[in-house]
Amino acid sequence: MSLKYAVLAALLEGDASGYELAKRFDASVANFWTATPQQLYRELDRLEGDGLVTSRIVEQQRRPNKRMFRITEAGRAALTDFTAAPTRPTAIRDELLVKVQAVDAGDRDAVIAAIEERMEWSRAKLARYDRLRTRMLAGQDEVEYLRSVERVGPYLTLMRGLQYEEDISRWGQQILNILRERAGIADCSDPRLP
Repeated sequence: MSLKYAVLAALLEGDASGYELAKRFDASVANFWTATPQQLYRELDRLEGDGLVTSRIVEQQRRPNKRMFRITEAGRAALTDFTAAPTRPTAIRDELLVKVQAVDAGDRDAVIAAIEERMEWSRAKLARYDRLRTRMLAGQDEVEYLRSVERVGPYLTLMRGLQYEEDISRWGQQILNILRERAGIADCSDPRLP
């Protein structure tokens, strides 16, 4: 999948400047797709050139003017085509998993530190996603929200982001327990150790 469809989907929330779109990505889309602000600006220019978004200049006092982007009917049609196309399964490409795979030949303490760091990132993301969830629900319970909200997609992807980060935390703790237990066994049984 290209960044194109993630940008178009984010613009379904409404008109946005490149800066606002980057913030929107960070707040919601980032749980399944990342992009730098520079990538977003380049993609917005491409999408405009392809007629999938339009832009207009908004004049501001005491600030530079900003370009606001809006998805076009052609952009909505492209999203419809994209959602109708078969989805290819994705493969996990994660440097941390390669390190865990090689832990027996590598620096166990460094791998443990990398797992702990990933778990900390996951906890931070979970906290941010929980705040976003609270903001989205705005006092409604989840069932009521899911029945009444105009666009359910952002909440559904947020649910997956929450589950993913919770899974990373569970997996990380399980792996840490195993590696620490193995380290204790190895340390106790190694005759070279005092």
